[in-house]
This record gives sequence, structure tokens and C-alpha cells, in this order.
Amino acid sequence: MGRRTALVTGASSGIGRAVARDLAARGYRVWGTSRDPEALAPESRPDGVEFTALDLADPGSVEACASAVGEVDVLVNNAGESQSGPLEELPPEAVERLFRVNVLGPVRLSQLLIPGMRSRGYGRVVMVGSMLASFPLAYRSSYVASKAAVKGFANAARGELAPYGVWLTTVEPGSINTGISERRTKYLAEDSPHRDRFRTMLSALDGNEARGVSAERVAATVLRAIEAPRPRQLYAVGSRAPLVFALRRLTPRRVTETLVARAHGLR
Repeated sequence: MGRRTALVTGASSGIGRAVARDLAARGYRVWGTSRDPEALAPESRPDGVEFTALDLADPGSVEACASAVGEVDVLVNNAGESQSGPLEELPPEAVERLFRVNVLGPVRLSQLLIPGMRSRGYGRVVMVGSMLASFPLAYRSSYVASKAAVKGFANAARGELAPYGVWLTTVEPGSINTGISERRTKYLAEDSPHRDRFRTMLSALDGNEARGVSAERVAATVLRAIEAPRPRQLYAVGSRAPLVFALRRLTPRRVTETLVARAHGLR
């Protein structure tokens, strides 16, 4: 086996930076992406990682990124946007952008790189999702839907590509302490009837994230998925994942829904 090449989107911070750094340390040739690599501070550039530009909201940028990196063996679709707001108050253009960044961009990048993996008989595509796709939360509907969508693509396409040695999998982190709460886009009308409950949810969400698992722990799970001979369909990490997934299997949906709401101050 020759040296593997990996592409990690959103590699300048958080989970992406940790994954890129760990892959480089394991001997992979690693490409990382950022919207503007030239503007990155030295601490945002892990050793051994080459950077190229990628704006997932721009189809032309996705095509250019795939051309720049060439053949890759591992694709980690990590970059994305976090969004919150009452469904009735989400601006349509914001929802559209979210789906371009979180769904359409990663899917298109996968489409461009998978044929090479298939022809070589080896590939790994990891969608970095969110446990909210499995445990939906009020005022996070657009984000939940986007993460459920990429998981759906991965789950269904596994059956198409596994016979060729290409495995798609989803890693769902729970609450993670990466500063994402400071970058989340929020939408709330001035006279919103949801104002108090939205703020309650957001405060609980920010608190959970401040106490959440590290990016390094999530990266270790991503690498486990990459290096497994037959990666599982889903890996979850953080937020007591083994316990809560077991509860979901064993209890009625309404119970799970109530527990999620209560954990965020909504019940």
C-alpha cells in the first residue's frame, strides 16, 4: 500500500484541524481547506497539511478544489455552518445558504472524488454530522435537517459503493467544545413570540457545548472510522452517546423527545 492522500474540509479550526493534524501524523498526505488559506494564522495550519481554497456555497469553488487536490483516498466532509432560529422566522436565503454549505457542497465534492476512489478499489468518505440529526431539537430545525440530509446520502450510497471498496460513514458528535457557539448564525424577529424559549434553549445549548468533548476526541473517532476495514454506518461521540442511543432504541419516541427538550430547558 502506497501513501494515502486525504482531503479534510474546514481544516483550519476545531474538528477539521484535529483530524488533519492526526492524519498527517499517521503518514497521510493531507490537504486541508479554508475559504481563504492566504489569511490563515500560523496556528491554524497544522504541520504537514497543505491548504487549498474552498467555499462550499460556491459550486465553482467546489469544482476548483477537486481539481486542485486531484486523486484522494480519504475525504472528510467536515466544514459546515451552524444555524438556529424558529422555523417561521428563518430567512429563506439563509436556509438556502445553509443547505449549500452543509449538504449540496459536500455532496458535490463527494461526487467529484468518489469515481477515482472506486476505480482504484479503495476509498473512505466521512460525513461529520451531528447527534441533533438523531435527536432533533426545537429552534434548530434547519441545522437538524441539513445534517440528517448528509447522513441520508451516506447511508444510502454505502450500498452502491461498498462493493468497490469505497465506504461512506457518518460521525455524529454531540456537544463539542470548539467555540462553535460563537460562530452560530441566529435568526429571531424583534417581536418574536418565541423569544423567551429560544433564548432559554440557546443558553442551555451554549452551556452544554462549553462542557462538551474536545475536538481531539471527535478526531479520534473520525480516524477510527477511516482506518476500520469495514467502517460502520454511524459513529457517535460525546453527550453520553452510548447511553442516549440505547435509550432511543428502548423507549418510545415521545420519551426521547421530552428528554432532549428538558436538557435544553424547554420542558
